[in-house]
Amino acid sequence: MDKSGIFVGGVIGSLIVSLIFVTLFVSPPESIKNEIITNDNQIPNTIINTTKLYSNSLSLIEIFEKSEPGVVRVNVQRSETSDVVNGVGSGFVFDKKGHIITNAHVVKDAKKVVVTFLDGRSYNAEIIGIDEYTDMAVLKVNADLALLRPLLIGDSSNLKVGETITAIGNPFGLSGSMTSGIVSQLGRLLPSGTGYSIPDVIQTDAAINPGNSGGPLLNMRGEMVGINTAIQSATGEFTGVGFAIPSQTVAKIIPTLIEKGEYKHPWIGISGRDIDPDMAKVLELKDAVGFLVVTVIENSPASKAGLIGSEKTIQVGGVNYAIGGDIILSVDGMEVRKIADILIHLQRAKTVGDEMILEILRDNRTTNITIILQEKPNGN
Repeated sequence: MDKSGIFVGGVIGSLIVSLIFVTLFVSPPESIKNEIITNDNQIPNTIINTTKLYSNSLSLIEIFEKSEPGVVRVNVQRSETSDVVNGVGSGFVFDKKGHIITNAHVVKDAKKVVVTFLDGRSYNAEIIGIDEYTDMAVLKVNADLALLRPLLIGDSSNLKVGETITAIGNPFGLSGSMTSGIVSQLGRLLPSGTGYSIPDVIQTDAAINPGNSGGPLLNMRGEMVGINTAIQSATGEFTGVGFAIPSQTVAKIIPTLIEKGEYKHPWIGISGRDIDPDMAKVLELKDAVGFLVVTVIENSPASKAGLIGSEKTIQVGGVNYAIGGDIILSVDGMEVRKIADILIHLQRAKTVGDEMILEILRDNRTTNITIILQEKPNGN
């Protein structure tokens, strides 16, 4: 695989400053109880669709009082020979069956996970599903039924830039902390430790710090619309740019994680680059839109469908440009301006085994190619 290119499902580029996944690796200031209570009543979770109406907005006080009981503290031990807490993150109650949602990076390599509720009661948690590609994990606790207060899951597709939102979690181990801000942008690509980017991520200026990972991002109706996961910072502390996994992704993937312990992501198998103005000029294109295929991975869906990568490079003004590859103009009828459009469509609308129609430009002619999506391979 050509690691210098941009991978569909892969890292798009390096950030000038660091992306900090916001788990705090210090001992928590609060003690942890080891009580385990068995009560696993089968009561379905409430999942709702939000509307675009804002007349029923709650105050920040009302949102906090409504949501705080459903937000938990996640303490992680990564050593079998020590009871020292190595990481502190956040999470929230998903259903009355005891499922807790948090970030994958919070519980990665954990030997023991303890979930603490608002009233201070703590329970050992079992990790039942992890999806590193979206940085989500599902825990299971046998907690007192009265403690299981699921958050309502809203529809992140209805979010608007400028909309007020709020975050609840445990920054720096300070349990039950709330911050507020706005939606700064939607549809971001977030590079992750898997070697791929997490698509369709929410950007917010609500203060998110180490320890907030896995906690909910809430709209002004008190509905969970995202999972706080990372910050962009040169210092390791919040500087005005935070990121959250959208609830659309949660609703699509979490039920499968609960049922099967893993989620199979669709994969195309190409690398390349977005068409920028300089590339458009070199390729004699009218507009700087689309995605140039540079490399097609052997035996990938793209290879089987007959996509063609760049065969040679030319130098213009001292810069090397790959040429000769297919240019993806649209997916399933939706315009591709850049790689993010392909990744977001894969995330939102596609599963393994689905067909996807690519409109491509090849030899100055447009044509359609149908791809059968396969499971994204590990380690690529």
